[in-house]
Amino acid sequence: MTQARAANSGVEVRWQAGALEVPGTAGPLALRQCQPVSQAVCAQVVIAAAIGVPQRFYAAFAQWLAAHGYAVSTFDYRGHAESLHGPLRQARADLRDWAADCAAVAQHVRAQAPGLPVLWVGHSVGAQLPGMSAQPLPIDGMLCVASGSGYWRDNAPPTRRKVLLWWYGIAPLLTALNGCLPGRRWGLVGDLPAGVLWQWRQWCLHPNYGIGVVGEPLRTAYAAARYPLHALSIDDDEMMSWRSTTSLVSWYRHCPSRVERLHAVHVPSGRIGHFGFFRAEMEGTLWPRALAVLERWRDRAQAMTPRGQPYPERRSTVTKMDPGAGSPQPGQGELFSETACYEHPASP
Repeated sequence: MTQARAANSGVEVRWQAGALEVPGTAGPLALRQCQPVSQAVCAQVVIAAAIGVPQRFYAAFAQWLAAHGYAVSTFDYRGHAESLHGPLRQARADLRDWAADCAAVAQHVRAQAPGLPVLWVGHSVGAQLPGMSAQPLPIDGMLCVASGSGYWRDNAPPTRRKVLLWWYGIAPLLTALNGCLPGRRWGLVGDLPAGVLWQWRQWCLHPNYGIGVVGEPLRTAYAAARYPLHALSIDDDEMMSWRSTTSLVSWYRHCPSRVERLHAVHVPSGRIGHFGFFRAEMEGTLWPRALAVLERWRDRAQAMTPRGQPYPERRSTVTKMDPGAGSPQPGQGELFSETACYEHPASP
């Protein structure tokens, strides 16, 4: 157990490492939890990582949320980072296994404090995986950051221009030669078990991504989710386009949802990209926007009777914020955001 101070706030928070046994894994999942030391916990948050990204990447954001009263859990998927047990080439895992890891972590966090809301922050694949669970995750809302369908034609232009070389050349060659993807050595994505890479490749080459490959079981699993969803699409994201994000939201067709487009006009670095949202320099611009969403869901979940009752509405909401009109939203600063209309397809 270690203690730290959240950046700028000076609030003392406590980190604690843990391990979660999940059936079918070679060893326990590595978990870390950060929570405030001197104030009551108001809700729990789980941060699910992007593909190839270790949980420690999200430490600054986790500490900042903890300073605002949240108990924040991060974890590494099986066969990856601190949840890798043994040589990477011997790791047995695919994306549906990682979805099972998400379900196990959500259930574990819910059981830790049944009376507190559980909110999910999914970065990239971390917002795809929850919908694949055979049983909907016991969460009260999901914030999707820089996430979307992985179908290659829907990738943002910087990735789309070179992705076929990746899927038909570099990735399969390295994985076939090594029995895994040693991406970290080459500065590519990260270290991935072979099962993850091969499945990810197959899905990214299909117009309907995983649903197009797996079929009805995955479509039904996504449709079973009922928690509210707020997706942040970033205009300079080099991987996920607006179209890929709205595709992802369409899979969660029974979730009340909002898709928000962020334009990095005046963030400190002038750039957000696929990974920038979670960097410490975004504390004053992007993070308060995420906090406002989490607080809205937290307050609503605490008011629901009985706990866990499905949210009744499922339509998308539409707003547009003019950076030159009126007072900015909390944390908005000079960051211009627009929420464009997105409607779910009609339920069958």
